[in-house]
Amino acid sequence: MESSYFCADFSSLMMQEMEQVNKKKTNRLLLWVAAVSLLLILLVGIYADRLIYQPFSPGDTVYIYIDEKRNYEEVIDQLQKKAALPSEKIFRLLAKHMHYPDRVKSGRYAIRHGMTMPDVIRLLRSGKQTPVNLTFNNLRTRENLAGRLSQQLMLDSLTLLHALRDPSLAERQGFNEETLIAMFIPNTYEVYWDTGVEQLMKRMKKEYDVFWNDVRRKKAQETGLTPTEVSILASIVEEEATYADEYPIVAGLYLNRLKRGMRLEADPTVKFAVGDCSLQRILFKHLEVESPYNTYRNNGLPPGPIRIPSIAAIDAALSPQQHHYLFMCAKDDLSGRHNFAVTHAEHTRNAARYQRALNRRGIY
Repeated sequence: MESSYFCADFSSLMMQEMEQVNKKKTNRLLLWVAAVSLLLILLVGIYADRLIYQPFSPGDTVYIYIDEKRNYEEVIDQLQKKAALPSEKIFRLLAKHMHYPDRVKSGRYAIRHGMTMPDVIRLLRSGKQTPVNLTFNNLRTRENLAGRLSQQLMLDSLTLLHALRDPSLAERQGFNEETLIAMFIPNTYEVYWDTGVEQLMKRMKKEYDVFWNDVRRKKAQETGLTPTEVSILASIVEEEATYADEYPIVAGLYLNRLKRGMRLEADPTVKFAVGDCSLQRILFKHLEVESPYNTYRNNGLPPGPIRIPSIAAIDAALSPQQHHYLFMCAKDDLSGRHNFAVTHAEHTRNAARYQRALNRRGIY
C-alpha cells in the first residue's frame, strides 16, 4: 500500500515539475516573441518615421497650382513630378489622417527644399498661398491684356475678355466699356493666383486710385483734362512716338491743337479705327473711315484709349513740353523720329520729303 501511495505522489510531483518547466519555456517564448515584436514595431516605426519626415528635395523652390476643380489626384501628380514626393503611399495615409483630401483649396503653393510631408499637407490644407507678381506692359488691345493676365492667373483669357467688355462691370468701377482699360496701369502687382474677376477689377481700381494721387490729379486739371482723358491722350502719344524722349513734345503738340479747337489728325487713331496697327502708310481711303476713333473726322479726343498707355506716356501727357508746334511728320530717314512744325507750310514740306522716302522704298 505504501508503495502505491509513493508512486502516485511521485507521478504527481513529476507532473507539477513538468508543468513548471513548460510554463517557464512558454514564458520565455512569449518574452522572446514580445521582444521580437517590439523590435519589429520599433524598426517599422523608425522606418515609417524616416519616410514621414524625409524631406522633399526638389532643389529649387517649385510651385503647385491647384485650380477651381481642386482635384486631389492632380495635386499628388504635381508633387511627384515637380517636388520629388518621398513616398506616395505614406503621403496618402498621412493626408487621409490629416483630413486633407476633402479640404483641397485652390491656389499657388511654394514647395521648398527640406519641407516634410506633414509640412506640405498642413500648407496645402491651410490655403496659405504664395502670391504671384502680376506684370503687364506694352499692350495694345483688350485681347492682348486678357491674354497676358491669363498667362499669370487661374482665370482663362475668354473669361477676362468678357469681363473687359462688360458695361455693367466697367460702370461698377467708375468707367465705361470704352475707357475701362485706362484703369489698368502697367506695373507689377502682388496678387493671388486664384484671384477672381471681381477681385481683380477691384484691385486694379484700388491701384488706379493710388496712382492718380493728388499731384497727378492737379497736373491733369492744369492741362484741362480728366485722368481718363490724360490716359487717352497718352495712348495716342505712345503710339505716335517711337522714342520716349519725344513723348513730352508730342503731348504738347496735341494739347496745342486741342486748345485751338483743331482736330488732332493723329495717324495712330486712324490705324485703330481701321483695325490695322501695322499700316505703314495712311491713305486717303483710311482717313475717310467712319469711326469715333478717327480724329481726322472727329473733334477732340476719341472715346477711349487706343492702347494701354505706359506710366512714362501718362507722365509725359501730364508734363507736356511747352512749345508752339502744331504739326508733325515722320522724318524721311525712317528712323521713327519726327520733324515738328509751327506752320502748315513747313509741315507740307516735311510731309513731301517723307512721302518721297516711302515711294523710294516701295511703300504704298
